[in-house]
Amino acid sequence: MELVWSTSPITAAEIIERLGAPMNWKHQTVRTLLARLVKKGALSSEADGNRYLYRPLFTRDECVGVESESFLKRMFGGATQPLLVHFASRGELTKEELNELKRILNRKDPK
Repeated sequence: MELVWSTSPITAAEIIERLGAPMNWKHQTVRTLLARLVKKGALSSEADGNRYLYRPLFTRDECVGVESESFLKRMFGGATQPLLVHFASRGELTKEELNELKRILNRKDPK
C-alpha cells in the first residue's frame, strides 16, 4: 500500500518491478495481493489498454486510523492506557519522542 499511496496510479508491472526482487515475491503473488485489495475495497483498478492502473480508495491516514482502532479493540479491549504502557515500557523512545508524547498527553488531560 505504501507504494500505491506514493505512486498512484501504478500498474502491476511497476509494483512487481519495485517490490518483486527486494521482497522475493513472484509475479503471481503480487497480482493475487492486488486482486484481494481490489475485492476488499482498498484499491480501485482501471483498465488502460492491456494493463490495469491501481489507485488507493483510502488515504494512508484513514487506513492507519481504522487499523489502529481494530488493533486496540482486539489486543487491549479498546482501552488506550494499557496500549500506551505496553509500548512505552518496551520501546526505545528518544528524548524528543518522549517530550512529544508528554505534550500530547497534556493536551488530553481533562483538568
